Amino acid sequence: MHLETGKADQAFREEVADFLGQHLSQELRQAGRRTMGICSPHEASQAWQKILYAKGWAAPSWPVEHGGTGWTPMQRHIFATECHLADAPMLAPMGLEMVAPAIMGHGNEAQKSFYLPRILSAEDSWCQGYSEPGSGSDLASLQCRADKDGDDYIINGTKIWTTDAQYATRMFCLVRTSWEGKPQAGISFVLIDMDTPGITVEPIITLAGNHEVNQIFFDNVRVPQENCVGAENEGWAVAKYLLEFERGGRAWGARLRGAMTHLRQLAEARGMIEGIFAQRLAGLAAAAQAVEFTEQRVIAEMSATGRIGPASSMLKARAGTLVQEISEVAVEIIGNYAVPHQPAAREWGSNIEPIGRPDELTVVGHYLDFRARSIAGGSNEIQRNIMAKLVLGM
Repeated sequence: MHLETGKADQAFREEVADFLGQHLSQELRQAGRRTMGICSPHEASQAWQKILYAKGWAAPSWPVEHGGTGWTPMQRHIFATECHLADAPMLAPMGLEMVAPAIMGHGNEAQKSFYLPRILSAEDSWCQGYSEPGSGSDLASLQCRADKDGDDYIINGTKIWTTDAQYATRMFCLVRTSWEGKPQAGISFVLIDMDTPGITVEPIITLAGNHEVNQIFFDNVRVPQENCVGAENEGWAVAKYLLEFERGGRAWGARLRGAMTHLRQLAEARGMIEGIFAQRLAGLAAAAQAVEFTEQRVIAEMSATGRIGPASSMLKARAGTLVQEISEVAVEIIGNYAVPHQPAAREWGSNIEPIGRPDELTVVGHYLDFRARSIAGGSNEIQRNIMAKLVLGM
């Protein structure tokens, strides 16, 4: 594996940095710094995507024929790294990084021509209808059903932990269309307009004080059968294809590098960079670097095969636990200033004066939000099973 950047990649990095310097406002940078969870504030994320869309950079991983950049995997990695290090808002991944590849890989031409331009331009916002009460990591046990009625499906059931559903105009959803055979064999992948009568969105406020996730209720929701992506009852294959994109390609190395920079700043401001804390910081830094090396192996695999592969599970599991460990040390460093609960002061555009130093404002929110990283996108236990089977051959 030889991923050292040459002159062309260095020039590209400078081009990206110049663009960010010119177009990434301080207001957008603040939104990026104060992001809790997997999505930045919706308005900031939409504004940043439209800026990138005008430049032609909104979807670096897409094929050129659908509006992608034509960048190499290394260029995409450089772009994601520079965006994270510049505190750019995180674009909502459900459209650009998840349902779009599923539509490209399994959708028909009519679906591609209608949905993909709307995703690219941020005209549509998406949410993911996978998990249900009792059907999270065991996703194949889902019970939300779609019964045929003429040319439509009638959908009844519920989905939970649905990120950004309060903003979404559309949902990609797994529904049960058959009760015969293996559970995986009776699932279909359908696209739903969130304005359809019978859909109710109920907010779930997290321990961190954020409204990021929701529970969705379907009461006789009518969806055209033409909105099924791939063949009916074969949605499991579409879902597995999509999960590679959910679990990989997220510039974990840059995220961890930024988190470690913040952690060191917190420690240095309090004179806590010696002794036991110095050892802990060094250990975390080494672990973060190991994740970045793993990410580079994934880039090498993508360069050779065009797919992320099972190593995405390794990245997701290790990076997810590492951000938890970093957040725990950050809480220890700020000590008593971890006590005040200030979710309103973290909101985009807020003029509320935070208690304590500005760099302490997000520490507890991140600590609480990162507790979910052990299960979000598939529990760590499931990821280890995937690694054991597909990486280790057990």
